[in-house]
Amino acid sequence: MTVARILRYHHELPVDFDQLLLGIHVDVRADRMLDPFTQRFDLVVDHWTRRPGFVCAVAHDGREPIGFAFGAPLATGREWWRGLLAPAPDAAVTFGLAELMVRPAWRGQDLGRRLHDALLEDRPEELVCLLAEADQPRAQARCEAWGYRRVGPTRPVAGAPAYSVMLRRLRTPLRTGEEYRERAVLHPDGSAAGGS
Repeated sequence: MTVARILRYHHELPVDFDQLLLGIHVDVRADRMLDPFTQRFDLVVDHWTRRPGFVCAVAHDGREPIGFAFGAPLATGREWWRGLLAPAPDAAVTFGLAELMVRPAWRGQDLGRRLHDALLEDRPEELVCLLAEADQPRAQARCEAWGYRRVGPTRPVAGAPAYSVMLRRLRTPLRTGEEYRERAVLHPDGSAAGGS
């Protein structure tokens, strides 16, 4: 199968854009559709498409949408890595990669990486952060191969599964002569948040 193109969308979204995303989601998560958290994906789409700076990359094979990645800049002070890194990256501006999904029939063709790269192309932020499901080690390993590192656990909302917060530098800080340093914060049980 050949992917014809990847299109990027911003706040000027086509009519029924949410249905395009929901259709892919139903195909990708078919085995989890009875899970209440999975059933609320329409609320996730509504939340993210309304955020300032929202961007979405959608892959099409012919006329059929087969995968997407979307996100937006994270509000200062509400970055997903907050509390997991000490010291926090100085004046870091972070893009939140909220979702990346590829229909099962099109997996194994590096489409996830192509969507990821298309989404982040020309981003002005210093960092990109994503949440990988903690019980999906292959997905986490794929993110690590793309340059991310785990910085700690999170459960973003009630009813959500456990996630690993993963962080990657997009570019060096604009300040000259400074090194970016980060240390994992120790959890109360003494374990390091940034362990691999």
